[in-house]
Amino acid sequence: MVSCHENEPNTEKDAKSEANFGKWNTTNSNFNSTNMTRFAYGIAANVLSVLLYGSNLVPVKKIETGDGMFFQWVNCASIWVVSMIGNLVLNSPTFYPLAMLGGFLWTTGNLAVVPIVKAVGLAVGVLIWGSASLMMGWASSRFGWFGITPHEVARPILNYCGVGMCLLSGLIFFFVKTDAKMRPNPESIPLLIDRRTHSGSIGPSSTVFWIDKIAPRPRQILGCLLAVFAGLLFGSSYVPILYIKTHSSCRDSVFHGASDYDLDYVFAECCGIFVTSTVYFAIYSTAMNNKPRVYSRVILPGLMTGVMWTLSTYSWFLACNYLSAVITFPIVTAGYGLVAGLWGSLVFQEIKGKTNFFIFLLGSCVVLIGSLLTAISKF
Repeated sequence: MVSCHENEPNTEKDAKSEANFGKWNTTNSNFNSTNMTRFAYGIAANVLSVLLYGSNLVPVKKIETGDGMFFQWVNCASIWVVSMIGNLVLNSPTFYPLAMLGGFLWTTGNLAVVPIVKAVGLAVGVLIWGSASLMMGWASSRFGWFGITPHEVARPILNYCGVGMCLLSGLIFFFVKTDAKMRPNPESIPLLIDRRTHSGSIGPSSTVFWIDKIAPRPRQILGCLLAVFAGLLFGSSYVPILYIKTHSSCRDSVFHGASDYDLDYVFAECCGIFVTSTVYFAIYSTAMNNKPRVYSRVILPGLMTGVMWTLSTYSWFLACNYLSAVITFPIVTAGYGLVAGLWGSLVFQEIKGKTNFFIFLLGSCVVLIGSLLTAISKF
């Protein structure tokens, strides 16, 4: 636990509150709003974040992405552009390079998204990595891991029960059998293939991804393990920002005087995302002898996915100001998993059969109850 908050002079606290006034920052006591109003704003921001996070992969669900490296780079470039606009709207707050570490963690986890979706489908993949992300994000903020201040709630029992039910929903969704196969499309050909020398061999067989060569059962297990790995990294991506905010009141810290407003750190994190994705893509292109698999049809959907992800991140960080990470993490991670599950089951028909639908419905009810318990634990 960090105790430097207790030693901060009142004059410095007042100065920080005044600096953040007018930026929707509800963490200071001078904000002219009731607790219920802040709660309503926080829930509204959470709902928007859940809908966008749960839907951001929909534009590329039926688009051939190959190994996903080019798609990720396009996606991350879009994220960086949108965050740059947001940074200008926020009058270019102080840039802290440590926040870029969160972008590195997120991008590293995001490398596994395409293999996960191909192995276990959009619905189960998002639900599993959402559960892992929930556990990491909630535990680090609740118990003060990695040198950040523990977040307290008014009703800890409700908070624990809510998180437990959200995790239970992830286990329930694990037993949902999905059909994640995508029909090969002869028109889905890498843009950089030399058609004159490959005119007789171009087709679905030339674009087979490595995970598609694995037998169904091992592929499903590998997809689930990758989803857990990605979720742990996703759940850790917010920790650097919490660390900066925790040490903003420490006189001997390089982060002394840092902003308490979460949105001020989005641009730095997105810079980390774009830089990391560019490095990964350069390494990938080198390993491919400068012949990366570039699918032209993924460009616009990838840009759209990046826009949706960035807007959902801004909404979530705004919700963290009205509530706290220990409240928003379970709601957002469990909620967007449910939204993705609905897309996968109702639109893409990944979930078939009465038994699977019953299991999915049971998990949906559990996650909704868990999110509700987590939300009301604030008061």
